[in-house]
Amino acid sequence: MSDKQIPYKIYLEESELPKAWYNLRADMNNKPAPLLNPETHKPMTASDLSGIFCDELIAQELDDTTHYFDIPKEILDFYKMYRPAPLVRAYCLEEKLQTPAKIYYKFEGNNTSGSHKLNSAIAQAYYAKKQGLKGVTTETGAGQWGTALSMACSYLGLDCNVYMVKVSYEQKPFRREVMRTYGASVTPSPSMETEVGRKILAEYPGTTGSLGCAISEAVEKAGSNEGYRYVLGSVLNQVMLHQSVIGLETKAAMDKYGIKPDIIIGCAGGGSNLGGLISPFMGEKLRGEADYRFIAVEPASCPSLTRGKYAYDFCDTGKVCPLSKMYTLGSSYIPAPNHAGGLRYHGMNSTLSQLYADGYMEATTVTQTEVFKAATEFARVEGILPAPESSHAIKAAIDEALKCKETGEEKTILFGLTGTGYFDMVAYQKFNDGQMENYIPTDAEIQASLDKLPKID
Repeated sequence: MSDKQIPYKIYLEESELPKAWYNLRADMNNKPAPLLNPETHKPMTASDLSGIFCDELIAQELDDTTHYFDIPKEILDFYKMYRPAPLVRAYCLEEKLQTPAKIYYKFEGNNTSGSHKLNSAIAQAYYAKKQGLKGVTTETGAGQWGTALSMACSYLGLDCNVYMVKVSYEQKPFRREVMRTYGASVTPSPSMETEVGRKILAEYPGTTGSLGCAISEAVEKAGSNEGYRYVLGSVLNQVMLHQSVIGLETKAAMDKYGIKPDIIIGCAGGGSNLGGLISPFMGEKLRGEADYRFIAVEPASCPSLTRGKYAYDFCDTGKVCPLSKMYTLGSSYIPAPNHAGGLRYHGMNSTLSQLYADGYMEATTVTQTEVFKAATEFARVEGILPAPESSHAIKAAIDEALKCKETGEEKTILFGLTGTGYFDMVAYQKFNDGQMENYIPTDAEIQASLDKLPKID
């Protein structure tokens, strides 16, 4: 099909939307390692997890053999408020770069939360409501996840308690106020509200916080209040499962117009958006049906895949959560208070970690100023102000397109535009004023954190 016949934006019909989530683990011969009990170091069972997560979510987390999970009608109906999300041909960016590459992006920012996070938030809130719970607790980094969960909980009549990484709480007051508008309580983390928060503040006075800290507090809050459970916005396999709607929609739209991507790019923090985008494509690669090049893009300030260690580690700084085998910088690693936002988690999803270890995926890092330069260039030609997280993928996509310009290759590049940056104007202001600084941790800093990894036999 010629370029002229491919629309600027490709939307699926309502009847073409995915009716089931795809479980990538089912097609993996080399399965991700199981979660371990932090006390016994034995694989976590459903009963071990029942005090933390909702029952149905536990079943999804532990299942690595079922290929598809039907999406409940109530969730499908909610999805219809903002899905299908458009697959966009970046004609203007291609023209600006003068590249023979064809560039597409899947835009997930068409909802009030401003990101892809709502895909899993409504699912997790739904299962909490179905179980008869009063409410949920969670953490949030840049605020997209907290915003999405507050929306989902408001819709379903659940209480929502959010622990927001302190640096983001201070940098993004409007994101915080959106959560409060939807009825959520928002606490800067680490806080004096919880035992683990007080302990972290005593050990790291004046800390700007981390996702690992906020997770610890949210888990403690859920565990000490009857009728509450903890929900997580990334990292876990259940979240990647829900986010597979991104990739399923994308692949259906591309198949509809006979488009096959050569390179698929996603920003990488905990792994939810990256895993969601690549899942059906990676499934084809694992089954030997097609081949693709996958690139995970992470901030140079928090490089878990590129500079971390593949080992069992705590999912949280307070060391109260299960142990996950993942690429990690160590649960005690406190990233620089930069504007990488939701990409400041110390570890990577266990499924993506296994795929990376097995050579199915590449990873690269980019600095803050590089990211915002790419974001600005994209905004000026494509008309969308991208989130800092998404802009990591934009930077890598531009780099790949420029390589095509040098070689003359007509490759098709797909990347995930996970959200908008309209609540990130402090970061844009610092970039525009020339005040943004890059931070790259030293080997010694990372090693000091890795030295604290738990000893697993």
